[in-house]
Amino acid sequence: MGFFQRLFRKQELLEPADLSVLKVDMHSHLIPGIDDGSPDMETSIMLLRHFEAMGYRKVITTPHIMIDYYKNTSEIINEGLKALRAKARDEGVRLQIDAVAEYYLDEHFDELIEKGDVLTFGDKYVLFELPFMAEPEMLKSTLFKLQMGGYRPILAHPERYLFWHRDLEKLRELSDRDVKLQININSLTGTYSPQVQRTAEWMIDQGIVDFIGSDCHHLGHLQLMQEARKLPYLHKVIRSGKLRNASLD
Repeated sequence: MGFFQRLFRKQELLEPADLSVLKVDMHSHLIPGIDDGSPDMETSIMLLRHFEAMGYRKVITTPHIMIDYYKNTSEIINEGLKALRAKARDEGVRLQIDAVAEYYLDEHFDELIEKGDVLTFGDKYVLFELPFMAEPEMLKSTLFKLQMGGYRPILAHPERYLFWHRDLEKLRELSDRDVKLQININSLTGTYSPQVQRTAEWMIDQGIVDFIGSDCHHLGHLQLMQEARKLPYLHKVIRSGKLRNASLD
């Protein structure tokens, strides 16, 4: 039995969902050579062509800013965006390309908020992530600083944070505090873990998913998304009317 067959053998598969209705993917790692995503420009252009073929009109790519590992800055990201746009234009890629960051919640992120050096998209949205194993003590204070600064926080892939799997109401509390929640499309396949999949499905059932994203780092993520398009829960969240992806177009 092949890889995809093992992932999907227990699920009713539907006709592939139309991803073009989303218009915008707002979480990926496509600027070459600056984080754990695309390693080179050739790969980046190949990935952009796949997004275009899936019906997306725009990608907002989000390199990591994590002071201990990915020491990116607004300037580095903007220079990378400029080069990627130029190459895409030369290669005939019509997809709109923007870039912000996926900020790791740490002291450095707090410093950037205080300086106003935060890359935003849409209605002053800011994408951030947490460590996977333990809820950081500074989460509430950082969210307060963001919101007091006029920013609108989006938490990346909350379904993947193990520390909330036994207390899913924490996710609803964040939603109630106007923290937007973004799940990864491939979380619905079980590729991260069955518990991640169940958490993503619970969030969809509760109506607290605001954005869905590819979190694309490499071609394998986009290939898996093609299979995810057949899953009932992806159809459900697209039909829910809750998703805000298209507002970023």
